[in-house]
Amino acid sequence: MDLEKIKEQLIERLKHIYDPEIPVNIYDLGLIYNIDCKEGKEGAICDIDMTLTSAFCPAAESIVELVKNLKNVIDGIEEINVNLVFDPPWDQSKMSDEAKLQLGIL
Repeated sequence: MDLEKIKEQLIERLKHIYDPEIPVNIYDLGLIYNIDCKEGKEGAICDIDMTLTSAFCPAAESIVELVKNLKNVIDGIEEINVNLVFDPPWDQSKMSDEAKLQLGIL
């Protein structure tokens, strides 16, 4: 099992999930803090630490579900566990340069 390839595919798919209030994907927004994939019995088990732009984000539940459901579209993933964290808090410095350009910040 190529865990690095699975992680790359996971990152690529995360770039297709958008915060509904900001026209930038959650990966480039810097909402994904860590991805750790390890071998499970039937495929990779991936643990994702992520945050939200606000602790009161109305779309929090749907965004987390979209991330968890990526296991259904990427071959080789048995399970995705999402750990929602708010420390350190998200700020604009966590955004990719591409996202900053897209939002006119850079």
